[in-house]
Amino acid sequence: MSRQARIKMAICYDFDGTLSPGNMQEYDYIPQLNISSKEFWADVRQRAQSQKSDEILAYMALMIEKANADRSKGIQITRQAFSDYAKKVKLFKGVDDWFSRINNDGKEIGIAVEHYIISSGIREMIEGTSIAKHFERVYASSFMYDQHGVAYWPSLAVNYTTKTQFIFRINKGCLEEWDNSTINNYQPHAERPIPFERIVYLGDGLTDVPCMRLVKDQGGHSIAVYKPNTKGRKEAAQQLLKEGRVNFIAAGDYSENKEIHRQITSIIRKVAADAHLLAMATKCNPQPRYRRNNTCSSTPDNESQEHTREPED
Repeated sequence: MSRQARIKMAICYDFDGTLSPGNMQEYDYIPQLNISSKEFWADVRQRAQSQKSDEILAYMALMIEKANADRSKGIQITRQAFSDYAKKVKLFKGVDDWFSRINNDGKEIGIAVEHYIISSGIREMIEGTSIAKHFERVYASSFMYDQHGVAYWPSLAVNYTTKTQFIFRINKGCLEEWDNSTINNYQPHAERPIPFERIVYLGDGLTDVPCMRLVKDQGGHSIAVYKPNTKGRKEAAQQLLKEGRVNFIAAGDYSENKEIHRQITSIIRKVAADAHLLAMATKCNPQPRYRRNNTCSSTPDNESQEHTREPED
């Protein structure tokens, strides 16, 4: 099937704890401070509470402050430094060749899979990793830089609620972070480039719950990823499943035929099947009032079909 004819779907990933087993700041930046990760994040929480601040802004401000205070140690918060830090970021098993495998799985059945990052981590670090080339967009916290490439102020802080904004941007095809007009314009669901039913969200914890629930409730699929062989992680993921916040849970192993791979390939096949059914329903009745359930209906416009309406946004 030609690329032009393929159906688009989106897989959205958190980064820390989802594609990588730890927080990206812990691989190189925090060790340079000669403090433990526990101490750094405790300081972040204390500052957020005392200043009534968002924790994402608190950690970004602390990174700048620590770098400015400890210049004698060679600690830098620059574009280049973030790129260098990224080289030490570890990934879960199987992530390196995951994207090419999934793209090929989709291509074989007429699905064009797009990959997106939606993370509270540092965008510049994610863009410096070996897998950055596979993402259509990296939506993550980032800094403003002076003429020397030195970070001096946060430019974007992505927390657990602002993450949902980017799901809608992908859904509507309005991808620029600064575009606050187009994203809020009304757009019929049938005209959106990637319907919610063709969106998958992978995350690892409570900060991902709003995105997980949004995607799941709108007909897409959410997967809670947990770090293997780590106390309490699987149980936390199971709790999200029990509470109906996700469709599936899986250990952080992206290798061939592991749980995540089986789940995603099954979803891709479902997207392809749903698209085929919708095409048949459209052929049966070219102008049905609603088609979300892929049904062939000849119900007149003056009859109520409120049960098939989607929430507006």
